[in-house]
Amino acid sequence: MAKTKQTGQGTPATVALTKAGLPFTTHAYEHDPAAKSYGLEAAEALGLAPEQVFKTLLVEVDGKLAVGVVPVDRQLDLKAVAAALKGKKAVMADPAAAERTTGYVVGGISPIGQKRPLPTVIDTTATDHDTVYVSGGRRGLDLGLSPTDLITITSAHTAPIAR
Repeated sequence: MAKTKQTGQGTPATVALTKAGLPFTTHAYEHDPAAKSYGLEAAEALGLAPEQVFKTLLVEVDGKLAVGVVPVDRQLDLKAVAAALKGKKAVMADPAAAERTTGYVVGGISPIGQKRPLPTVIDTTATDHDTVYVSGGRRGLDLGLSPTDLITITSAHTAPIAR
């Protein structure tokens, strides 16, 4: 059963949102280690539409790390994210490099509060919703916030990067 609280749970993501004075909600759920898709697991556990829950994916664009944020029921279009970041080629980042750079574990990487801010692109569909949900910085925790606040806190821009 999902729990919803108005206060943070002490992850770097909740700390960053609190420090910035941006409103958000926390949504904890029991993570299943056997889950094949962390994002779809979150949507199902929280009773949310998959197109409203977004996953954070790290990519290398022309050798430099960046972040793509797309709905959990879609895939990241590598050509589109490279173009959105004015690069030529994007590949998925090595999971160990993603964890080391963000300070989060795979399956719990939040676009918010990363150890080192990275260029971030959020799929344009995020702005179709009043509230979007992203990882809260650990498996089993999502944060709900407005897409405008997500764009602000991550210094992101939007582009059609999902397919």
